Amino acid sequence: MTASKRASHPSLGSDLPKVAAHVIQPAEYDELPELTDEMLAQGKVNRGGRPRSMNPKRLISIRLTEDVIQRWRATGPGWQTRMAEKLTRAAPK
Repeated sequence: MTASKRASHPSLGSDLPKVAAHVIQPAEYDELPELTDEMLAQGKVNRGGRPRSMNPKRLISIRLTEDVIQRWRATGPGWQTRMAEKLTRAAPK
């Protein structure tokens, strides 16, 4: 099956060449408030990303027979998580 129309790239809805060509004029600085020490003290660095887990997972290598792997995969998406939970419950204390 072939597509009848080409997929178009999403548009930002702005005139980027015009924005890139704009040169800030001295009068525009008057619109900006002066930064105070109080404003800077309220600033916060947002590092983004996922928060660190209290119990992070480690990548290991384990050899299992093909039939065991296929039976777990047959249980559907999330099979590795379910396997890990089962191993956690069965682990010696």
